Amino acid sequence: MTAILQAERLFKSKTDIRKGVRKEILKGIDLCLGTGELWALVGPSGGGKTTLIRLFNRLEEPSAGRLLFHGVDLRELDPLDLRRRVMLVQQKSFMFSGTVLENLQRPFVIAGEQPPPAEDPRLLWAIEVCCLPASLVAEEARSLSAGQQQRVHLARGLLCRPQILILDEGTSALDRPTAEKLVFNLRRLCREEGMTLFMVSHDLALMEKVADQGLYLEDGLILEEGAAPAFFREPRNPQLARFLMELPKTGG
Repeated sequence: MTAILQAERLFKSKTDIRKGVRKEILKGIDLCLGTGELWALVGPSGGGKTTLIRLFNRLEEPSAGRLLFHGVDLRELDPLDLRRRVMLVQQKSFMFSGTVLENLQRPFVIAGEQPPPAEDPRLLWAIEVCCLPASLVAEEARSLSAGQQQRVHLARGLLCRPQILILDEGTSALDRPTAEKLVFNLRRLCREEGMTLFMVSHDLALMEKVADQGLYLEDGLILEEGAAPAFFREPRNPQLARFLMELPKTGG
């Protein structure tokens, strides 16, 4: 598959204010994401997962190394345009005040376009992909459940039609059937439209079902990378093997 995002020797350091010391979060990451692939990033807390995905669309900058999007250094790209094309949907959902419809219209308003009505096919498409009832558009967005807000947040991001979608624990507030349906819908977008999906998740059972590639990050290092499901079932790295055994699987 054609490479869409490449990381070359990425390092990231941060200062621990309490201890007054500089800590290395990422220690030389090399990675190549292909168009239309679904990646699962797993690893223990504090291993650098969130820092890595924030580098993908310049919410943070690397201390050394570089990231290429379609072969162009991210530092040469406009950050706002990049974030529409490389969309990060973070774990904590943010709802603008107003209705669900107004939240879904927000990407169009920001782009200076006429906000589409509730019956617009683009909105209906995003609502369907994210397993939301169409009747929800009239509801106040901030009154929704955590799981509904999570899916509205995702639908709003999809309306930007990103080339890469990054989900940080994007199914954490969902029940098992809804989580599976949502991720399979997203995988269909990977297959049919060439969108690349990069998921940070502790739901190993679901990731084993849907992922094309697995990535294990611990202590700022990629310790294993490989094709699923062998990545989950036959790990070569002992730390990954231990992680898979210790972290309970959910679902079937």
